[in-house]
Amino acid sequence: MIHASVPGDFFESKHPDIQLLGTLNRPYDLAVASARTCYSSKGIIRPEQVSVDERARALRDRVAASTREAGHLTTRQHAHFVFALSHVSRQFLWSFLHSHPYYNSEQVSQRYVKVKGNHFTIPKLGSSEKLLYEKILNLQMGAYEKLIILLMPAVTEEYFRIFKNRKRPDQRWQNVIQKKAFEVARYILPVATQAYLYHTVSALTLLRYHRVSQSADTPSEQRFIVNRMVEEVLKIDPDFEKEIDRGSFRGEAEESHRSFADVKSFVQSFDQRLSNRCSKLIDANQHAETTLADAVRLVLARTDISDQQAIDIVLDPKHNRDLGDTFNVTTLSPLSRALFQIHFTFIKKISHTADSQNQRHRMTPAARASLERHYFGEPDVVYPKLFERVPQAKKLYEDVVHQTVLAVNTLLKKGVSFEKAQYLLPNGWAVRFEESGDLLNWHHKWKLRTCYNAQEEIFYASVDELTQVSKQFPSIGKHILAPCYLRQQASMTPYCPEGDRYCGVPVWKKRIDQYDRLI
Repeated sequence: MIHASVPGDFFESKHPDIQLLGTLNRPYDLAVASARTCYSSKGIIRPEQVSVDERARALRDRVAASTREAGHLTTRQHAHFVFALSHVSRQFLWSFLHSHPYYNSEQVSQRYVKVKGNHFTIPKLGSSEKLLYEKILNLQMGAYEKLIILLMPAVTEEYFRIFKNRKRPDQRWQNVIQKKAFEVARYILPVATQAYLYHTVSALTLLRYHRVSQSADTPSEQRFIVNRMVEEVLKIDPDFEKEIDRGSFRGEAEESHRSFADVKSFVQSFDQRLSNRCSKLIDANQHAETTLADAVRLVLARTDISDQQAIDIVLDPKHNRDLGDTFNVTTLSPLSRALFQIHFTFIKKISHTADSQNQRHRMTPAARASLERHYFGEPDVVYPKLFERVPQAKKLYEDVVHQTVLAVNTLLKKGVSFEKAQYLLPNGWAVRFEESGDLLNWHHKWKLRTCYNAQEEIFYASVDELTQVSKQFPSIGKHILAPCYLRQQASMTPYCPEGDRYCGVPVWKKRIDQYDRLI
């Protein structure tokens, strides 16, 4: 049995709660059974067969060890573990749990659920440091409540400008309006804000979690949670411990500490490259349109269609109706898979809270830095668009961000580690990264995130990206628009698939340069 190696005194707040809710009973035996099946002349080898007696168990352990050491690891992907996680910070979710492709999560939303006080990760601190830390938490929580009140009139006015026929006293509309205010007010909440969620991973991903958690610079919250996940699995299958690598993991190369001035210089250089965009296209296939057309002609085995005709066949929903299907079957379509051949790379700057959603698009992966490597001791946040309509809210946001940064700097000067101090940084803190992907997965992302119900920053980043792609590759960009446009072109009804969440705007009639929204 392994035990969580994080000192019990790291958390002042309640420890993360990790429960295993579902799995196959014998993940270790299943991995070996699937491996032996590859070389079986007698059909499927079942999990119970590999541990039927002492001789079978000895063979089982040899197969497990040899496949693990040789890197033949797909056998560990058959077993999956469904965890319920509570009291975990948003920083942990962003920096680790959702920063890779091989998982599934369903977590409580800060956009649609009002955050309650006292749901924050608080590390153990000295008495004076703890007072300062909790003072900032209270300041941020108070600002969150005030921002909701300040923003409600502007949200209400904009909502009924869109839905002119809806009666104002109706509680149904009031609930929607409140959620719009929650979405913006959350920018001042700290990344220490806790969440609860379902999280499902394969046995292989859990083994990789544990491997990287052995690195000396692994954050304490991450190590604690990963070890608890492993402990939960060992309760139902003690043999799984044989898969655990107990050795240390070297991890990333260490680098010397960089001054705030050096970091600020880098950040300013990055922002200059963005040229006042939130997302900028920096690389793409040189002959993207011809390459895509060639791929379509290959799939169809045709030489009698032009580049434009070929591109329309795969990207125009009138021809490729799969593009309007909410079940997203394009990865199984030979025609749609032609989109895999085209790649785009963007540099981006959005908030921590927006990137927490953005990174859920796992097939457009990004190169991101830790918060520490981009922190330069000054306010560095993103402003929701609604703040321009409510100056008082913007000023409150700026004031609290300023006090938060002063507090973080004070904690650092007192010797508190950045790992602990960073929990105070607000959701609105700027995150800079480089993101790449193939056209099939960009298409999926742009389709979803140009919906007027999408998170604001990702919406505008997607509009930014599509505008640039359409300018450079007009044949590719012209048919990539919001889901309602794709469904309308594919003759699918209703055009809007959101039901009672319809945004109120007939977006299917708009060009990409007309996409604009406040809430």
